[in-house]
Amino acid sequence: MRQTFDETTDPSFGPRHVPLIRKAMQTQGLDGFLVPHEDEHQNEYLPQANDRLAWATGFTGSAGAAVVLKDRAAVFVDGRYTLQVRDQVDQQTFEIRDLVEGGVPAYLEERAPKGGVIGYDPRLHSPDALASLRAAAEKAGAKLQPVDTNPLDAAWGAERPAQPTAPIVPHPLQYAGEDSAAKRARVGESLKAQGADAAVITAPASIAWLFNVRGGDVIRSPLPIGQAVLNADGTARVFLDPAKITEDLPAWLGNQVSLERPEALPGALAELKGKRVLVDPALSSAWYFGALDDAGAATVRAMDPVALPRACKNAVEIEGARRAHVRDGAALTRFLHWLATEGQEGLPDEVTVVKKLEGFREATGALKDLSFDTIAGAASNGAVVHYRPTQRLNKKAETGSLFLVDSGAQYLDGTTDVTRTVAIGEPSQEMRERFTLVLKGHLALAAIRFPAGTTGSAIDALARAPLWNAGLDYDHGTGHGVGSYLGVHEGPQRIAKAPNNVALRPGMIVSNEPGYYKTGEYGIRIENLQYVTEARPVPGGERPMLGFETLTLAPIDRRLIETRLLTADERAQMDAYHARVLETISPLVEPEVRAWLLEVCAPL
Repeated sequence: MRQTFDETTDPSFGPRHVPLIRKAMQTQGLDGFLVPHEDEHQNEYLPQANDRLAWATGFTGSAGAAVVLKDRAAVFVDGRYTLQVRDQVDQQTFEIRDLVEGGVPAYLEERAPKGGVIGYDPRLHSPDALASLRAAAEKAGAKLQPVDTNPLDAAWGAERPAQPTAPIVPHPLQYAGEDSAAKRARVGESLKAQGADAAVITAPASIAWLFNVRGGDVIRSPLPIGQAVLNADGTARVFLDPAKITEDLPAWLGNQVSLERPEALPGALAELKGKRVLVDPALSSAWYFGALDDAGAATVRAMDPVALPRACKNAVEIEGARRAHVRDGAALTRFLHWLATEGQEGLPDEVTVVKKLEGFREATGALKDLSFDTIAGAASNGAVVHYRPTQRLNKKAETGSLFLVDSGAQYLDGTTDVTRTVAIGEPSQEMRERFTLVLKGHLALAAIRFPAGTTGSAIDALARAPLWNAGLDYDHGTGHGVGSYLGVHEGPQRIAKAPNNVALRPGMIVSNEPGYYKTGEYGIRIENLQYVTEARPVPGGERPMLGFETLTLAPIDRRLIETRLLTADERAQMDAYHARVLETISPLVEPEVRAWLLEVCAPL
């Protein structure tokens, strides 16, 4: 269960493995090969057997890519991983490039050899991503070519770990709130409305939700790896490794669901000849589109039909989320008390902080896993947005600095994700002022009322406005969706600058996490999870309005709040939140923690 800090890869990986990849490329007549982070299921967190990017380069972050050419190679990461990639990757073997600015297409346009053949595994790339990659290769005078055998897999050979075979277990109705037959019928009706006869479901989270099952194939998420074909009448075929199928699973799924081996999937797709089949081009790889085209099926390109119903939590799931956040809030409060007392005196390092926090969560007796590797950034490391402590980067807390901790847990009744920034010693006036600007944005987003049809993009500026007015900003999204004992990052909803056409709907859980980062000095982020409430009338208003209810319950460091920058309404909102934390959490913690909580939750 414990988060590990001894890296599974090291900077010698590239020098050792790249020649093996190039040899396998040569066997297939390739001049280059694309190595995405994504696996066959577009997972964010990967089974070790599918972490091809880590094996090829040494980089273990959750987003990235690489290109291996005959005479050069490059690894691509976004701004979250600038420190980590330089720590893990041999820079004499790999050029480090930006994943967002230009990314792989720009590199291909610049570096692909004229007349060369660049290979790719069609099971690992979405058709939309391939379109831009293909255009870039053609501009360079090269061509993109699919491979039947992945040369990286061939090079990995017998050393490659086995595919995971964690047992797939029922997710009881006491947590799911709706049986699978009802879900399948509901999604089937949406297929009919889109003129589809069937849908190919490849996202593990969608399979877990649709069939009310959970697994353990993917680290940090209770997901089973598999595929399904859902028919518009609610019947389905599910393709799973037999080693994962528990004794009671067939009866749990019922007679309308057939369990089949993964090798039966190509034949099942071939049987869809003449059918209209919905496939999500953002989640399903190009291989599925090719297989359906070869079968003579008509593909309907549309969003995964499970994504939206999965995102709109029912009453049972929301109640489960509340319970999970109370339990998690008590564990987090114990941790924050430790950090504010013993931690202030002992100045712990990042690894110690992470282990201590996980220990408090384990003590609940309900922890199934973390929901992601804990982000614990001391002082300047806190300014790296998604910094992950390693043994080599491990830094001690410093007096007069900030410590940022972003963490979460997986419980049977819910998934949590919370960030708190804590002062170590006496914070500077600048730290207090900028923390308060972040807090003002956080409070504004928690309090907003909005009409049905509003997207997260339309309200993102609320969280940024106090920072913008001071000439400041942050470069990540403000809010992501969160699953119900599923993935901690869940679409299709989000709150961000980038346009999003999915409206916020009742039952959706989103994070509220504005921040500020001063490179080389400190980072600030305040994150709670909140869910969209049913429409309610506003006194004096003409239309019913949606809003948010906060789920996360843990104190926010009052030492960092510059009260004079808050309006009277903001002070009242902050006091009401802390009063709720105190009322809910204090009966669950020890007397010394309760006494501390009474102090830190006192009215401003």
